[in-house]
Amino acid sequence: MVELVKYEDVKGRLLNTPEARKAYEEMREELRLIRLLVAMRQQSKLTQAQIAEKMKTQKSNISRLENGKTDPRLSTLFAYANALGVEIELSVKPS
Repeated sequence: MVELVKYEDVKGRLLNTPEARKAYEEMREELRLIRLLVAMRQQSKLTQAQIAEKMKTQKSNISRLENGKTDPRLSTLFAYANALGVEIELSVKPS
């Protein structure tokens, strides 16, 4: 019989070191930016194919980016934003 385990329990076990927690928090911020860009694309009624065409790439690359299946370069996120007609502003502050 398969034992069901709560997501929070698994996450707690996996994030039991400072290094793992830091990596998780950094990824969470990146995913939040991607989710924001996806929401903006959807509000603009643009398809993944249209964004891909503007970025001169394939739709499958946009799909992987939007689904978090790739670790995009900053230049890729800037290009995605540009294809949407928006700009990403970065700031650096002490943690």
